[in-house]
Amino acid sequence: MGTGTSQGVPVIGCSCEVCRSDNPKDKRLRVSVLVETDGKSFVIDCGPDFRQQMLREGVEWLDAVLITHEHNDHIAGLDDVRPFNFMNMTDMPVYTTQQVIENLKSRFAYIFDKNPYPGAPMVRLFDVNKNEPFQVQGIRFIPIEVMHGRMPVLGFRVGNFAYLTDMRTISETEKAKLEGVEVLVVSALHYSEHHSHMNLDQALAFIKEVQPRQAYITHMSHRMGLHEAVNKDLPKGVQLAYDGLQIVLEDGSNTDKK
Repeated sequence: MGTGTSQGVPVIGCSCEVCRSDNPKDKRLRVSVLVETDGKSFVIDCGPDFRQQMLREGVEWLDAVLITHEHNDHIAGLDDVRPFNFMNMTDMPVYTTQQVIENLKSRFAYIFDKNPYPGAPMVRLFDVNKNEPFQVQGIRFIPIEVMHGRMPVLGFRVGNFAYLTDMRTISETEKAKLEGVEVLVVSALHYSEHHSHMNLDQALAFIKEVQPRQAYITHMSHRMGLHEAVNKDLPKGVQLAYDGLQIVLEDGSNTDKK
């Protein structure tokens, strides 16, 4: 749904070659992913571009929202679950950690007020423990904790697909949850060292360690460079993700749809 950093790409006021690029693959909305399986539909993170992403992909139903952490580029679009409330006549389940729940209650106090105004988003919060897999509508999710500097962030594994964003480090215990994963989406900011994100070299080393069949890089800043230029130099089995990319896993294989 989106593959960019908190500023998105292009960045306001920037005239670098990435921000000026006409290639749609160099346009990066804030990070999010839509997971569809067994007739169910889930979105991981709902940042400032959530509405635009839902409209672009023609999403008419969501069974739940999963949130990785409380930074603005991952939660700012929560208000835009309202059309799903109205269409489906039900609260939107939101799964995340207790830390994020408390942050949401503060940031979106009007949603969780005892007497919310008519038309306010209807949200039901569910606490996720990193040590306990959970089910939503019969679909099993395995939470995977990574560290975003000193902030814990949840990644999620669904079957043979795993999604990790805003990652700088991961413990051996959490890394073990990735054993046998076929498709891994993981973040890499750009080429330079960063205190709370992996750079590209660190992400590639992590991918080599996990050994998925296919890996995609997400949460990229404009400093990562042009999509086509970077992509051609990546190792076999690793690609830059891009907004609108569809990955299909079927019978143990995966293919890009677009």
